[in-house]
Amino acid sequence: MAERAFKIIPIIGAGAGATLLLLALILGPLGALFWRAEGVAALGAADWAAVRFTVLQATLSAAISVVLAVPVARALARRQFFGRGALITLLGAPFILPVMVAVMGLLAVFGRGGAISAMLGWLGLPPVHIYGLHGVVLAHVFFNLPLATRLILQGWLAIPSERFRLVASLNITGRDVGRILERPMLRDVLPGAFMVVFLICLTSFAVALALGGGPKATTVELAIYQAFRFDFDLGRAALLAMVQFGMGAAAAAVMLWVAVPTMMGAGLGRTVERLDAPNAWWDGLLLCVMSLFLVAPLAMIIVDGLPNLFSLPASVYSAAGRSLSVALLSMTTAVILALTIALMVVRLKRGALLVESIGYLVLAASPLVVGAGLFIVLFPVADPVALALPITALVNAMMSLPFALRTLVPAVRDIEASFGRLADSLQMTGWVRLRLVLWPRLRRPLGFSAGLAAALSMGDLGVIALFSDPDSATLPLQMYRLMATYRMDQAAGAAVLLLGLSLSLFWIFDRGGRADADL
Repeated sequence: MAERAFKIIPIIGAGAGATLLLLALILGPLGALFWRAEGVAALGAADWAAVRFTVLQATLSAAISVVLAVPVARALARRQFFGRGALITLLGAPFILPVMVAVMGLLAVFGRGGAISAMLGWLGLPPVHIYGLHGVVLAHVFFNLPLATRLILQGWLAIPSERFRLVASLNITGRDVGRILERPMLRDVLPGAFMVVFLICLTSFAVALALGGGPKATTVELAIYQAFRFDFDLGRAALLAMVQFGMGAAAAAVMLWVAVPTMMGAGLGRTVERLDAPNAWWDGLLLCVMSLFLVAPLAMIIVDGLPNLFSLPASVYSAAGRSLSVALLSMTTAVILALTIALMVVRLKRGALLVESIGYLVLAASPLVVGAGLFIVLFPVADPVALALPITALVNAMMSLPFALRTLVPAVRDIEASFGRLADSLQMTGWVRLRLVLWPRLRRPLGFSAGLAAALSMGDLGVIALFSDPDSATLPLQMYRLMATYRMDQAAGAAVLLLGLSLSLFWIFDRGGRADADL
């Protein structure tokens, strides 16, 4: 036992180093923010208005997303039809979709010059105004309605099919099925789904930047950006960043508290057969409307952007190259950190939950908050603008780390449970164990984690907005600058380029993890 403990010291050491680095990257910037903060009394009326707007838009976005997701998830859970798997896959697309691409698509559909405004003009009605609170909420619902649907759908699928067979044999239908089976599940699932969406909307930056529409629609993150870029008031920016982190930490704590498992009992794992599901036309209508809501903005972007794809200025292609470099560096960093921490979590006898929780701690901090703290740390000793791209890659890696851990930790735990004792009996340690035991079975989750990290970094517009100058802009930032100068044709072309690069990165790494995998 002592020999075995000695042989896993390198794994523990690498994981401990990665965990300490992560803590330093979180607590160091927060300490710098706390040092520069001037006290709650320093917040002005505009700052408190930003706090109220942030909470309001996050609450409305989460509530609307969850309320709309319930009937959609119910329709998916009780209907079997051709293309159902493709539709469920489509629900995951907005998660890796670059925010600025989605904003362009929403503007093409709901904007003043969009498709809906054009149809209203044919009827003699005024155009739609998308900027402001309703525009921010609309964009957040576009991103988070699919996520909420997937979360609630898992709750529905967790109800054993035997329960539905039993209520059908007892001639229980309609509202009574909902009262007996569905409402108890929803009571468990909905609070957690609401808090997940609320936390995402609370730390959203690019949507408010593009669709906020003035002082009345300013979030805390947007106020941090304005304090940095326009006023260079580091004290006020630090205080706002501390407020943002406090709200994120409180939301994350509530999310962990309310996310209780659904206790529906065990079944035989059979496909759920819903004999109590009339009104198929209503479920079909719901699914068609949601699919149209998700597909229409992307289709408009492709239609508007493809003709301009090959006539973009050189600055766009240069920004695309920088974004690719940042995405690849961020992906590599995130995968290395996640893998070393996951191996450590599985090997530890005590403290595994604490180490894993540290990996999820970044959910409480937004990229802008961490970036603001790093700016304060670096400003006295170096030029933060010169380090814009490496810092962006590092922060993006941190932000994708929780998703990679959520994928890798269960995979490593299953491998060790199935093959760990055999590998120990054969004295397989170090690189031999990694190459022969772990690698063949981790290729799929590693490929998925790498693709997700690369795609999220490719489309991120956060830290780079604080640090960049015209010579270090990434593609999302360059696209925003085109939109700000009303060069919408070029912005649409840049959106198609960004969409293609993001989806290609995800597909390449995800496919690379699945191709020729042993398991």
